Amino acid sequence: MHTSQLTLRHVTKRYPGRTVLDQVSFTLRPGEKAGLIGDNGAGKSTLLRLVAGQERPDSGEVTVTAAGGVGYLPQTVPLPPTATVQDAVDLALADLRALEADLRRAEQTLGDGEDPAALAEYGVLLGRYEARDGYDADHRVDVALHHLGLPALRRERRLGTLSGGERSRLALAGVLAGRPELLLLDEPTNDLDDQAVEWLEAQLRAHRGTVLAVTHDRVFLERLTATVLEAEAGQVTRYGDGYTGYRTAKAAERRRRLQEYEEWRSELARNERLAVGHAARLDAIPRKASLANFGHGGFRARGRAHGAMARVRNAHERVERLTANPVAPPPEPLAFTARMARTAPVVEGTEAASAELLAVRLSDVHVGGRLQLGSLALGRQGRLLVTGPNGAGKTTLLKLLAGELRPDEGSVRVPGRVGHLRQDETPWPPDLTVVEAFGLGRAGNADEQADALLALGLFRPAELRLRMSELSYGQRRRVDLARLVSEPTDLLLLDEPTNHLSPALVEEVEEALTGFPGAIVLVTHDRALRRRFQGEHLELPGRAGARVG
Repeated sequence: MHTSQLTLRHVTKRYPGRTVLDQVSFTLRPGEKAGLIGDNGAGKSTLLRLVAGQERPDSGEVTVTAAGGVGYLPQTVPLPPTATVQDAVDLALADLRALEADLRRAEQTLGDGEDPAALAEYGVLLGRYEARDGYDADHRVDVALHHLGLPALRRERRLGTLSGGERSRLALAGVLAGRPELLLLDEPTNDLDDQAVEWLEAQLRAHRGTVLAVTHDRVFLERLTATVLEAEAGQVTRYGDGYTGYRTAKAAERRRRLQEYEEWRSELARNERLAVGHAARLDAIPRKASLANFGHGGFRARGRAHGAMARVRNAHERVERLTANPVAPPPEPLAFTARMARTAPVVEGTEAASAELLAVRLSDVHVGGRLQLGSLALGRQGRLLVTGPNGAGKTTLLKLLAGELRPDEGSVRVPGRVGHLRQDETPWPPDLTVVEAFGLGRAGNADEQADALLALGLFRPAELRLRMSELSYGQRRRVDLARLVSEPTDLLLLDEPTNHLSPALVEEVEEALTGFPGAIVLVTHDRALRRRFQGEHLELPGRAGARVG
């Protein structure tokens, strides 16, 4: 039986210099599965932290009723690199561990007596613990790790030795293993391969409680969610009928708002023309006759003037009323407008490659052994999609092409300029503003950098003054993307380029990549992006040491 309830009433959350959520209200019914989408910085992660109790609203009320517990998956594990895998598991299972500790204390207070109150308390705690199958939670962590591509992960291993994606999958395994009634998941499909995503979707479909997931994964939204919540301009709007219903409703809403705006513009222009036209006719009417000539003609002239003046006054009043109550056009979504360029034009008839690998072998701890590749050549305008399970060496291959790793055997040749969008977050100095980070090490003053950044469509003007420490993970990643696409490049290496971008912005990025005149090597778990990819496909096997030609 579903009992969890999640309600926000007039919730406002502010940070220095900006209001992230403004009088937000909505309710999720018990057992409801909802996706939370929106541009980065719109307040999605903030909303999840408020529901999880990690932060408190400045005003309003957040009500969470979940007798079966709350599981919260943040985007990054809030533990230092020196912490262990076991520490991360204990953090994910914190409320279950606390329930277990309460159960042990209740057992001790029972003693040999038969205190009815103590027995009743113990019975309630035991029922809650058994409902979540707490005795088997640690085993479920191992099962989840296996399905998420981290089998036999030693509990004493330090988090600093894991990649960002591995830490995220570890946290996800712990949260799911706790079997909480309410699941709060921040980008749960990031860094998961196809098999892992399918397993996750099956787990969530079978989940009998409530799910609220921040996600950019369009296929995940289509398959799992019946409700879509969109965070935009401090508000959260609810849409039914899943992701398809959301897209349909958004298109209809935009058409309606655009029609209202056009009708307002048309009415304003019509009354402005009336005011000008009546004023011109008024000027053409003879002035009222002097007293000496006062007679029938004078009266007629005065009557005409009087009517024209009334029409002018009425038209001006309507113009003032329309101007005072304008109808705003629908806001333009962030639109990725980059037109990426090569460092040198492509010469017709040339066959030189942008990248060549020959008999490469590399010892790599991330793939658990040796990465072995046969020959690989990519033309100047080639497209290569690299897939494979986590740990197969996809990121390692990009690092080889970027010159960040050297092979133990074989050769790597990349003659042109390389642009590399890494999966791991760039460690930006926290006090830099968005504009300063974008322009770091580049020529041009702040105004020129701001103009260049705004032209890409990845940030709004008000966001340029924000410090890097104030940005969401996705916003910081947009800075990396902006720097990448604003410099001429011959070979683009893209490691999960759509992570943490809104669905609408992802489609803009896809279109821009289609028009890039250079070569692209793409690593992505985005199933919709892979379906539309046109180019060669290299699939790395799951077991290190196998050959790929």
